[in-house]
Amino acid sequence: MKRLATFTAEGRRLWGAVGETGLIALSDAFPQWPSLRTVIAANGWKTVSDRAESCAVTHCFGSFRWDIPVPDPEKIICVGVNFPDRNAEYKDGQEAPPNMSLFPRFPRSFVGHEVPLTRPPESPQLDYEGEIAVIIGKGGRRIPEAQALHHIAALTLCNEGTIRDWVRHAKFNVTQGKNWDGSGAMGPWLVPFTDPAQITDIALETRVNGEVRQADRTGRMLFPVARQIAYISTFTTLVPGDIIVTGTPTGAGARFEPPKWLAPGDRIEVSAEGIGTLVNGVRDE
Repeated sequence: MKRLATFTAEGRRLWGAVGETGLIALSDAFPQWPSLRTVIAANGWKTVSDRAESCAVTHCFGSFRWDIPVPDPEKIICVGVNFPDRNAEYKDGQEAPPNMSLFPRFPRSFVGHEVPLTRPPESPQLDYEGEIAVIIGKGGRRIPEAQALHHIAALTLCNEGTIRDWVRHAKFNVTQGKNWDGSGAMGPWLVPFTDPAQITDIALETRVNGEVRQADRTGRMLFPVARQIAYISTFTTLVPGDIIVTGTPTGAGARFEPPKWLAPGDRIEVSAEGIGTLVNGVRDE
């Protein structure tokens, strides 16, 4: 099946399939599905993918703005401290916790591929976190871990940008440091999920200005994706289009001495096997 993407061209938000030289707009052909979330909810991926096979590229690369692939999810839930070395980075002498740390992000806090991240005037501490994001296709509550991967529709990439000093504004709460408008990115597209091997043990890497800053494999996650889906669905019903951002490896800018914050002119690339590369610059608000 085709990769799918959401984009804006001539002031209109559209969705479609990814071709060799650009995107194939399909949203006008399927007015019953106004967004990729509704395509996923209706199990319409194969239908739109088959349609794309007989269509030419409508928007060449460079003629549109990439948007986050699912712009209207009911919820985005992020998993924190999910790699062994990430736990050690905190230098608090504590073992990895028995349950995962979670926090929400809002869609407005993300931009698409090739759109600059926004550094706000309130803080220079804009940081990067390369991650894989899972899009739920089949909803459910109290999903058994053994069945959890069957609830995934697609994978994409995430730069879970963070304003570091704002995650320390309260004793326990990181939400305000994780939700600045345009501080993170997601995309470029959705890759259909058809095989557990696509997520079980793949390489994930983040580069800043060509320098590898983060590199690890999903097989080393403290809480694998199936466990994440099972645990999260214990307390909240997952619905089609929900996004789980699965955790970042060690090597974020805050962990260097001195810290390496992002600044205008930087180029951040997040890559994962079988998914692609998410690229963003940085701008000052």
